[in-house]
Amino acid sequence: MEKPERLVCFAHGKEGTPWGSKIARLAEVARGRGWAVDSPDFRAIPDPDQRVRRLLELHPSARGPLVLVGSSMGAYQSVVASRTLQPAGLFLMAPAVYLWDYAEQDPTPNARWVTVVHGWSDTVVPPANAVRFARQHGATLHMVQADHPLQSALPVIARLFDWFLEDVEAGVKAADR
Repeated sequence: MEKPERLVCFAHGKEGTPWGSKIARLAEVARGRGWAVDSPDFRAIPDPDQRVRRLLELHPSARGPLVLVGSSMGAYQSVVASRTLQPAGLFLMAPAVYLWDYAEQDPTPNARWVTVVHGWSDTVVPPANAVRFARQHGATLHMVQADHPLQSALPVIARLFDWFLEDVEAGVKAADR
């Protein structure tokens, strides 16, 4: 199969689905900007590090930029996989970072553009974890009035994702000059 020009690859959370409302909405944004999208199904894999291995086996790639988008466990998965996949960007929603039962206690992102969106009312992953991660890695951080699933902030997140993709596109275009 021919590689797309540019690709957004989604990684859903532990309780999420490959085409749940959050991913479906962000995929609509990406397609509207001309990006191909993929959202593998990780539901049969409960272990976050086995999910990382599975994503690496799938090896999402494009002729141009790759963006990894993850929610919760999927965000952890995207960050850890970024060391190997080297995407242009990471868009991380409620990232499951600094959790005691995950193998990588301090995962380091490998992407030029890293954005974190987290809910102030998240009781699954403490907001302080997102602040710490963003500060430590120089990521853009958006805190929203939402709980862990971030559903109440989906319109805002869609706009943030559109701006994020615009930044990636502009940055890649500038680097190609």
